[in-house]
Amino acid sequence: MPLISEEPQIPESAQGPRVTPAAGRTAPTPRPVPGPRSAATPRPGRPGPRPAPPAPRAHPAPAAPVAPAPTRPEPAENRSAPQIQLIPAPAAGALDAAEEAVDLLLESGRAPGDILVLTTGEQHPWAAHELSFGEAAYWAQHDAGDDVFFADVSAAEKARSRPVVVVAVNDDADRAVAARTLPVARDRAAALLIVCGDPQTINSALGAGV
Repeated sequence: MPLISEEPQIPESAQGPRVTPAAGRTAPTPRPVPGPRSAATPRPGRPGPRPAPPAPRAHPAPAAPVAPAPTRPEPAENRSAPQIQLIPAPAAGALDAAEEAVDLLLESGRAPGDILVLTTGEQHPWAAHELSFGEAAYWAQHDAGDDVFFADVSAAEKARSRPVVVVAVNDDADRAVAARTLPVARDRAAALLIVCGDPQTINSALGAGV
């Protein structure tokens, strides 16, 4: 009897993909494709469009300036007159008193070039030493104006004005010298005049009770 061949059975696992998904599985959700960004949408991290500035307010017209009332000018001599300070000292100690006054001025913050020291009697040792090199070099230091300058009364009119003038009345033999020197020293002092010596001689020379 002839054998009838049976058709081979195709197992389920070898079959092609099915159209319908298997039970219990969900079809994957398609990812959205981003479209073009509109111009109105601001980019992250950047501010959006600025609002329009407010309309300017109308300001009223400024009032006409009122002229100030005229004031009386102060006398020039009151504004330029220096303070006067008297340091009582005998003629023999006037130079030492003047040096102490200079030290106090420097310690208080005065610049050395602000100070001029005049003597009515014996010259200060610094002036005598510097003059030994000649008057040109001596007055060049005065013109430089960067240090304390010591001078004799004979040079009072030649010396330039400085903020502070210190006078040592270290010769009481001739009061006429002090009488000529102190008014000139007062003119050279822009802010402060310090006079070291006998108060009676000084008051008489300045013509006022100091």
